[in-house]
Amino acid sequence: MKRLFITACILLLAAGAVCAQNSVSAYTTLEEPLAKALFEQFQKETGITVNFVRLSGGEAIARMEAERNNPQASIWVGGVGLDHITAKSKNLTIPYSSRYSNNTSSTFKDPQNFWIGLYVGPLTFATNLDRAKELGLTPPKSWADLLKPEYKGQIRMANPNSSGTAYNVIATIRTLNNKDEEAAFSYLKKLDSNIDQYPSAGAAPGKSVAIGEIPIAIGYAHDQVKLKAEGANLEIHAPSEGSGYELASMSLIRGGKDQLNARKLYDWVLSSKNAQKLFTQWYLVLVAQGAEKHPLALSLDQIKTVNQDMAWDGDAVNKKRLLDRWNAEIGSKR
Repeated sequence: MKRLFITACILLLAAGAVCAQNSVSAYTTLEEPLAKALFEQFQKETGITVNFVRLSGGEAIARMEAERNNPQASIWVGGVGLDHITAKSKNLTIPYSSRYSNNTSSTFKDPQNFWIGLYVGPLTFATNLDRAKELGLTPPKSWADLLKPEYKGQIRMANPNSSGTAYNVIATIRTLNNKDEEAAFSYLKKLDSNIDQYPSAGAAPGKSVAIGEIPIAIGYAHDQVKLKAEGANLEIHAPSEGSGYELASMSLIRGGKDQLNARKLYDWVLSSKNAQKLFTQWYLVLVAQGAEKHPLALSLDQIKTVNQDMAWDGDAVNKKRLLDRWNAEIGSKR
């Protein structure tokens, strides 16, 4: 009996080891339905299960910092590139040179291989034409337009403390003002007068506009194009002065327990045609050479963009200082 008990224990331990070998824990900042479809396809092709948690960019960094001594995930998929730069500067991620990274231009990856870009998306304004008509509003087409008094309480954007999308708005406004932070925060304070609320996730304002809860949202083009394609009566404009953009990226988490499978997932995301197809179906403009593009997707060459200094904007010290100022002068006044 004792021998049978020992044998049973050994079998259970072996089964546990096999399960551990066939799974990987991940954080993702992709929209949850896309993340679910992507990781299920990975499991279908490789047999490796992805146990994922969906977090905004700021939440992902906060979670990794809190878990620094005992990481609960091994890979972070998606999320604004500025947040991945911040994670690098906080020593939360590790370099990895995938054999598939050569398909991505050096413009879209970290020179030390701490992160790699997956897709780009410009900041745009979405206007619900039905609500705008009810309220007698015309869709904004510039950053200057957003300050018009008729938009008071009619615009929604995410909270920059939790949303990489909203932090990109701050960085963009700073760049448009020739890096003059006094001028940038003067603009942001005026914009605040027209903002009704700051939800935590970058895609949330667009969803609220799609259902007519609020007429105008600031967000990324792919999120807004998807809502329009699904039937929302939206008009989308890139700001005429110039738009900032995200470079959604991927990183390996320092100290993650599933490094082997994390690397397999990393390689698969970069190389799988099925993965690329899923991204394209969400109107995301992939940066890998030869990747397909959805005909409705809005790419950077179709709009005027600002000359972003991503290394500066994503640096943890710079980001903290800008967010502390936003909280002191704007967020805490709400």
